[in-house]
Amino acid sequence: MNVVLSNTENPDWWRGAVIYQIYPRSYQDSNGDGIGDLSGIVQRLPHIASMGVDAIWISPFFTSPMKDFGYDVSDYCDVDPMFGSLADFDAVVETAHKYGVRVLIDLVMSHTSDQHPWFKESRASRDNAKSDWYVWAEPKPDGTAPNNWLSIFGGPAWQWDARREQYYLHNFLVSQPDLNFHCPDVQEALLDVARFWLNRGVDGFRLDTINFYMHDEMLRDNPPLPKVERNADTAPAVNPYNHQLHVYDKNHPKNVEFLERLRAVMQPFGAAAVGEVGDSQRGLEILGEYTSGTDRMQMCYAFEFLGPERPGAARVVEVLSKLDAAAPEGWACWAFSNHDVVRHVTRWSLPLAGVRAYVTLLMTLRGSVCIYQGEEMALPEADIAFEDLQDPYGIEFWPEFKGRDGCRTPMVWDTDNQNGGFTTGRPWLPVPSEHLAQSVAAQEADPGALIHFYRKAIAFRHAHPALVGGDHVGLAATGDVVHFTRVSGSERIFVAVNLSDAPADLEAPQGSWDPIGAELGGAHVSADGKLHLGPWQPYIARERI
Repeated sequence: MNVVLSNTENPDWWRGAVIYQIYPRSYQDSNGDGIGDLSGIVQRLPHIASMGVDAIWISPFFTSPMKDFGYDVSDYCDVDPMFGSLADFDAVVETAHKYGVRVLIDLVMSHTSDQHPWFKESRASRDNAKSDWYVWAEPKPDGTAPNNWLSIFGGPAWQWDARREQYYLHNFLVSQPDLNFHCPDVQEALLDVARFWLNRGVDGFRLDTINFYMHDEMLRDNPPLPKVERNADTAPAVNPYNHQLHVYDKNHPKNVEFLERLRAVMQPFGAAAVGEVGDSQRGLEILGEYTSGTDRMQMCYAFEFLGPERPGAARVVEVLSKLDAAAPEGWACWAFSNHDVVRHVTRWSLPLAGVRAYVTLLMTLRGSVCIYQGEEMALPEADIAFEDLQDPYGIEFWPEFKGRDGCRTPMVWDTDNQNGGFTTGRPWLPVPSEHLAQSVAAQEADPGALIHFYRKAIAFRHAHPALVGGDHVGLAATGDVVHFTRVSGSERIFVAVNLSDAPADLEAPQGSWDPIGAELGGAHVSADGKLHLGPWQPYIARERI
């Protein structure tokens, strides 16, 4: 297969796209060292292409000391040897493009590793060329930190540095100092990083912690957040990070100016970006702010559907309606699972029929879609013993919060070996024995397996312009049923999904409609003119013209 992709001729390719996230450490090991790599991704691209997705998002593979598994970058323009080489990355892009799959890479711009040459120079003195490339601040008169800002990984967001006798800001690990976006040279250096990868053939970026780029230059204290307003969407409930309203350590109004500069760099390439908005109070508002118009980011995702509570029909309508109100021109990228949260099969205690219902919902929502590796097989969250933990986040808050290793265990390709075909060596995280029965090979051999349902749902989405890029009207929840109509040109598609394990009745839409989506288990209008939906059952219909 050799497909010609042209982003400049199809600049809206991202709108409504289905993006498959790859966590490279855990996808496929090609050399037996127990860690997934870029050559392993090349090996498994036929599987990815067979799912019918439009693009892949590859989590960081840059040179890194791996304190946060690649989200602590020490060289933005090279590949860490554990993942391969730049030539291996070129092979990923070339092979993916042959299959008609675009490639997004995970750019971590808000912070670097403390091993990055930029930081080593910056911390050396107060008057070197990069002295203001990071966020440095004087202590209070009593020697304590400049303000009350907290790290999302626990504890203060400030670390004392004896070389400069100042504190530096780290919103995450101590070893992840924050870059100072108020410094023009920092912005230029990061735009050059984007140019490097665009010239190498990438089709865009997933932008890590997009709302963390800029901080309040006055370093004002964050106000407290009343207990009744706290939630655990962005950070686990046991984390004191939830006790503050984060108005000064992130979400700076001038952040959009940098995003506009980045969009201008991307524009000639027809590249697209999806930003991660980490905020439990203003996530949808920021999503809208960052994606409205044609000169900022194309897509963003917030954490509303990545939280611990299963979104029922009323919650889905609430989220979509809030986004419509905050940003009628904005564009969301929806996901239920990723590398940072408990897999949604486990998080929401879903039976297999419930997984199918939520896949159907996901593929019919207005916006683009991200699915996470292993989601297509309904892999549950792995239970990792404390002695096997790798994630510093989990180690810090164990046992109330077990970290992110449970969703990062290796993909299971085969059933007949203990490592699931992931590696011939010892995997960096153990492969749960209960995952083996749900391997790709096992599901491919079973016509009723979930992996085939994912393919059908993705193909169904692609077959209907209204589902890919259309608007939605008539958002409503009737009991446990969420329903709406997607509209694009002359195509109108009515969607209703029963998000419960009990039967539900619904009035049929007015007018002339033909049921579609039988391959997704859709219901039909009964003789009494009503919709009788079984547990977890959808009804999808297209208006007759």
